[in-house]
Amino acid sequence: MATLKTKNSATLERRSVVHHILKHRGDAAVVTGIGNASHDVASAGDDDRNMYLFGIMGGAAMVAFGIALAQPDRRVVVITGDGELLAGIGSLPTIGVEKPNNLSIVVIDNQAYGATGNQHTHTARGVDLVGIAAASGFDTAELIIDNKGLEGAIDNIYNQPGPYFAVVKVMAKSGSRVTVPKDGTHTSRRFRKAVSGEDA
Repeated sequence: MATLKTKNSATLERRSVVHHILKHRGDAAVVTGIGNASHDVASAGDDDRNMYLFGIMGGAAMVAFGIALAQPDRRVVVITGDGELLAGIGSLPTIGVEKPNNLSIVVIDNQAYGATGNQHTHTARGVDLVGIAAASGFDTAELIIDNKGLEGAIDNIYNQPGPYFAVVKVMAKSGSRVTVPKDGTHTSRRFRKAVSGEDA
């Protein structure tokens, strides 16, 4: 059987998208997927409320889910890639069933594993992450393909009762690498203090 392939015709640039989203973050906590997502978020300015994940492929949504449950009065935003989410796709039904109303998941979808050579992910072959999220119980799941859509989604990312889910289609080209804190103990401790006020 032939496999459906969809050409990446996106016009949005991933780093500009992430910077625009973070410009409006207020006091939101941000959890990144591994690889390019971490660099995209860090390039907007390091912040104690950023939880950068390294070596946990597929874990961003569930880490953020736990934080959202522990901090119900704070918005928690996941910024991750399509490949990372696909590796933890089973997180969506759990989140959809539990319905944390302060959790947003934003998938920066370039249809490729950018960190390992731009091999196609399943979204390049027709897999619909928005459809999966909707079928998993997310009340709001949307596809963003242009600046108008991105601008319209900002309020939803930070204020729509969650769980909220969006896929932003972006060009395959990745931004340059930046310095990202990679000491997991340090990052998690400063994140905990910034988000909860508690020392680890």
